[in-house]
Amino acid sequence: MNSRILQQLSQDSYTLVRRIGEAADDQGVSVYLVGGVVRDLFLKRDNLDLDFVVEGNAIIFARKAAGILKAPIKVYKDFGTAAVVLNDGRALDFATARAETYAAPGCLPQVRRGSIHEDLFRRDFTVNAMALGINHSRWGQLVDPFDGLKDLRAKTIRVLHQRSFDDDATRILRAIRFEQRFGFRIKPQTLKLLKRRLARRTGDHVSAQRFFNEFRKILMEEKIFPA
Repeated sequence: MNSRILQQLSQDSYTLVRRIGEAADDQGVSVYLVGGVVRDLFLKRDNLDLDFVVEGNAIIFARKAAGILKAPIKVYKDFGTAAVVLNDGRALDFATARAETYAAPGCLPQVRRGSIHEDLFRRDFTVNAMALGINHSRWGQLVDPFDGLKDLRAKTIRVLHQRSFDDDATRILRAIRFEQRFGFRIKPQTLKLLKRRLARRTGDHVSAQRFFNEFRKILMEEKIFPA
């Protein structure tokens, strides 16, 4: 059903994704387009950010992609990620599929290598927890284990599990930001969890810098809203 969804990318982005998918086939690894660009393709909104998850070693694969594209690469070994920097300044971000566990609310998570499904479970909301296959055998196939597309069509914001705001309190700000940006509504159960987290009035282990970064993103929205 969604095999043509990737055709909504700009011609330049489509070509890049095709080449990366071909490289994935050559390397024998599964690679997926993830993040906001997937959400925005279904919303028919422009998004030039191309983020990829690799079921394998993302750094090794990103080096291969950089060689094919003849572009420089930045490696973040501690995080298992890499960015290939294009001539126009855009970066193609590659991350190893991973699973996370939180030792305490708000702490940075403990990470291990995982599957695409485990990686999507790390996401903040269901509408951001979708992926599109880019290998030839699964080109444009939607991976949507948490019914994000259903929530997208219903214009709702929903967390993936009950501990979501406990794991990361900055998701409270992101929920409000996405609600206002897209004209969505926060689902009642998610709103209940959000309010319960606010009632505790503690930031746990979340740094002030991370909250500042979320406030800065709010201020960078096209229209600033009363939150």
